[in-house]
Amino acid sequence: MDYGKKALEMHREWRGKIRVETPCPLDGREDLSVAYTPGVAAPCLEIAKDPALSYEYTRRGSLVAVVTDGTAVLGLGDIGPEAGMPVMEGKCALFKAFAGVDAFPICIRSKDVGEIVRTVELVAGSFGAVNLEDIAAPRCFQIEAELKKRLDIPVFHDDQHGTAVVTVAAMLNALRLTGRDIGSVSAVVNGAGAAGTACTRLLMALGLRDVVVCDKAGALYEGMEGITPAQAELAAQTNPQKKKGPLAGVMRGADVFMGFSAPGCVTKEMVASMAEDPIVFACANPTPEIFPEEALAAGARVVGSGRSDYANQINNVLAFPGIFRGALDVRASDINDGMKIAAARALAGLIPDSELREDNIIPSAFDKRVAPAVAAAVAQAARDSGVARI
Repeated sequence: MDYGKKALEMHREWRGKIRVETPCPLDGREDLSVAYTPGVAAPCLEIAKDPALSYEYTRRGSLVAVVTDGTAVLGLGDIGPEAGMPVMEGKCALFKAFAGVDAFPICIRSKDVGEIVRTVELVAGSFGAVNLEDIAAPRCFQIEAELKKRLDIPVFHDDQHGTAVVTVAAMLNALRLTGRDIGSVSAVVNGAGAAGTACTRLLMALGLRDVVVCDKAGALYEGMEGITPAQAELAAQTNPQKKKGPLAGVMRGADVFMGFSAPGCVTKEMVASMAEDPIVFACANPTPEIFPEEALAAGARVVGSGRSDYANQINNVLAFPGIFRGALDVRASDINDGMKIAAARALAGLIPDSELREDNIIPSAFDKRVAPAVAAAVAQAARDSGVARI
């Protein structure tokens, strides 16, 4: 099927993938008097006394803002907020379908960090959480950090943290399958943008020590010139041996490769140079750093990718619906590392030892157990870490 052609046809027919629904009857004068004036004044006055009651008297407690500036939409780059709208609507549809969470797209005509932050801050009282989406680095880091300071609701950049949670879940099972411990493996991450940075940090929070992050200029190391402040911070926390040079050299002898970068940048020879039974996650989409069949032919033991037509798809939809559902259910003020790690462990735990195979290290996006398991784990982690408010 030509999915592009079919998508154009269906999007024209749908004219949007989300709708507003109402659970209240509006069939007569009495219904109007309860749902609207004069009856609606009563919940308004209660919320005026205590804004926290907005979670009980409105949909706020199950409503997420999906915010973008349109600068990093899928693999299309900076196409603008209006052009990003079909993706944001799609994200909202996934929230609803997989976790019963209502979501609304907010596409902002600005690339200014301060303007975007202030815009979200001003509308935050209408939502229970904020999902930042398809915002280019390094702005995405700055926007998320500033909003976390200003808001008392969760702010979660899915391109960073959703990707990280699913990657970590798959990695935990790949390590389990190959008999490795996270504290003793050597890993290479190619791509120092949003996804690569977040995956590296979350794996380090779980105990990964020997990791080198690469970008177009090669391995990042402390003191390296010509890199962004975010990359300099990452370089200072990684690459303990201060390796330098291109990706091919850094990959030699590594146990793990994770790519969030560019198509075709890894060759079969590079995979063959890795340690015995290497783990290769090539997540560039739609064209990976190396295609799974090539990586396997070169000796990779376990291979994952971002594509749905291969085994072990590393797909954000495994993470974000359940993460937000769990956070909203306990009215969390944040989504912290403990909650992300709990989500990753819950995902990994859905594959028992009896089902763990090289081509089965992560559940399917259509596994009905996923969102409830992730939500329950996230909610408990929120309680354990003190950010739950109910």
